[in-house]
Amino acid sequence: MTNIPETGRTPRVQIRLVVIQILVLSLLGTLGGRLWYLQIRNGDEYAKEASGNHVQQVVQPAVRGSILDARGVPIADNETRLVVSASRTDLLKMADDGKAVLTKLAGVLGMKPEDVIQKVRLCDSKTPQPCWNGSPYQPIPITDEATAKQALQIRERSEDFPGITAEPEAVRRYAAPGKSNTAQVLGYLSPVTDDEITQAKDSDSPYLRSDQVGRSGLEREYDKELRGKAGVTRYEVDNLGRVIGKAKSDAAEPGANLVTSIDSRVQRVAEYELNQAMKKAREQYDKITGEKYKADSGAVVVMEAKTGRIVAMASAPTYDPNVWVGGISAKDYKALTGKNSDYPLLNRAIQGQSAPGSTFKVVSTAAAVQAGYEWDGGYPCTSSYSVGGQVFKNFEGESFGPISLGRALEVSCDTVFYGLADREWKKDGGINPKKGKPKDYFFKTAHQFGLGKQTGIDLPNEVTGRVPDRQWKESYWKANKDTWCKTGKKNGTYVEKIAYENCLEGNKMREGDEINYSIGQGDTLVTPVQEAMIYAAIANGGTLHAPTIGKAIVSADGKTVKEIKPQVNGKLPVSKATLKGMDEAFAGVVTRGTAAWKFGGWPQDKIALHAKTGTAEVYGKQTTSWFATYSKDYTIVMTIAQAGTGSGASGEAVRNIYSAMYGVSEDGTIDKSKALLPTPEKSLPKIQSDGSIDAPEISKDPAKDVQASESPSPGATDQQLPAGTTASPTESNRNTRRRTARPRKRRGTRILT
Repeated sequence: MTNIPETGRTPRVQIRLVVIQILVLSLLGTLGGRLWYLQIRNGDEYAKEASGNHVQQVVQPAVRGSILDARGVPIADNETRLVVSASRTDLLKMADDGKAVLTKLAGVLGMKPEDVIQKVRLCDSKTPQPCWNGSPYQPIPITDEATAKQALQIRERSEDFPGITAEPEAVRRYAAPGKSNTAQVLGYLSPVTDDEITQAKDSDSPYLRSDQVGRSGLEREYDKELRGKAGVTRYEVDNLGRVIGKAKSDAAEPGANLVTSIDSRVQRVAEYELNQAMKKAREQYDKITGEKYKADSGAVVVMEAKTGRIVAMASAPTYDPNVWVGGISAKDYKALTGKNSDYPLLNRAIQGQSAPGSTFKVVSTAAAVQAGYEWDGGYPCTSSYSVGGQVFKNFEGESFGPISLGRALEVSCDTVFYGLADREWKKDGGINPKKGKPKDYFFKTAHQFGLGKQTGIDLPNEVTGRVPDRQWKESYWKANKDTWCKTGKKNGTYVEKIAYENCLEGNKMREGDEINYSIGQGDTLVTPVQEAMIYAAIANGGTLHAPTIGKAIVSADGKTVKEIKPQVNGKLPVSKATLKGMDEAFAGVVTRGTAAWKFGGWPQDKIALHAKTGTAEVYGKQTTSWFATYSKDYTIVMTIAQAGTGSGASGEAVRNIYSAMYGVSEDGTIDKSKALLPTPEKSLPKIQSDGSIDAPEISKDPAKDVQASESPSPGATDQQLPAGTTASPTESNRNTRRRTARPRKRRGTRILT
């Protein structure tokens, strides 16, 4: 018989009770320790945070600084608009998540309900635009184009529109297309995200939830300077939310103004001429296929030759940057990013890269001289050049006999450069050179000219282009070998044959590779701004400047001016004698070479122009037009994809830009009073002691803009120029300027209306 204790508990039950008691005591001990930690150890810290629950912050956004052209004319500023916003937090408290309120709001604003509802949803990987990519706790703008009547309806019937506000706010303003909109250069703004707030929390420029930040262009590059610092007022409130006093107030600090080297008059002419050149190219026929040229994209860069400052930079197709203001619609977003959009958000001046064609021969010429070839040597310019079973033809089969390097540049003789590159390839050991033996003058020189890397322009997302040297070929072959070997066929299509050859020896410098490279074909890629940097260096005597757009940062009160000095990237590997020979050859291109047919009657004796044409072949597409030029003051480079020859597609447009800048009429006469910018602008806009900036009056007559867009060159008058422009301030027309364009003070701290 088992003995049971008087308590009636078995040993097993007693053990369980002991375990339970231990667990309870442990939990009580843990809870007590946690309470001690919270109330005693960190009591002061949490008491301080708890007191913050009784403080509410009211944020006053800072006025974003203006972006000004070289004369002080705003090309991006602010204006006051009636902005209707929705509080997502308040809407989500409603039974239907605020759909009824948003539908009613859409009726007042004359918008579709679904468009309004889409604007307040949050962006994520599965949610397409339009959506809100800012903080979910800040007011989400529905429209910044509300009328006074609509705003009054919303405010007077606030009980019908809970969570909806209609307030005057400062919003960004950009010029519209056709009025030197400078879209890709300026960029655009959008709300700050939670991730950005977290990342910048401990930096010297933290974000507030109300901030708008630059997403591209100058708005992004100089965002810190332009943004300013928002003001924060802290109010003490009771547990019912009633204000019982003001705790602290930090005043808003307006952003600084950015003065650029852009001249809005020249910018508008450049945009117009690029657009016209593309239109005219689409009316011409490809001689080989018989099809009309597509001319689907292009770019033009106008640069000061002696400093690298950008006077104008246009990219096509373009867009109206105002579509981003107040949130972009689904229709506009698709138009900018869809498959059929041709991607107007790209700044093709710094992000468009293609084979440079014969404009690259300036590099090949310098390489030949470095390799020991005489400038005045007699190099055979034959109609074709044969290597093994392959024939490389001269353009249109031209033949000029033995000629110098200068003459080869002038008439753009391909076969001269074929022969030079082939000889150097053989000297370097052919396809299997000994280690350390190749001198690779043609590739080394390209790197010395600044190709294959960023120029350092003060714009984000610049691409590097490509110099297809031995190192590049090796890395490219390793990355693509498996695909080439899988798809390549010895007797297949053209593409399959190329893949087969690349599989076997794509990592080696083949004879045809270097021959093609010498005339800017093959795998060589450059950008328009790289070309402009190179030809500006030839114009100024050999100095490679980093292209710059920012000229000065001016504080809102005008007391602090920080100039942005031009930066030097290096020197061309070319002697003064060779530079002089190149200069004469490029002048010959204009007077008797490949561009002469576009420059008949030009006053070459007074304004000497120099040029190099280029026609680059692209597999599967029509040829790309390149036209690189310079005077003693400026360099202008224009390129148009799928548009034919260099001078044929771009020659007239580039001439018209020079004509507008120098005041050259169609008959070749020069009228300085009509010149937009006969010499580069050296001084900064005049800044008054109160921070205001003297700038030419902006015309408000739209008829003048229409007239300007129809007839911008050559010899445009003040009345024919874009809104906000005047002729250059030469002595002969100063009195006219005072009568027609009185300076108007624009305050950096004022919202322009």
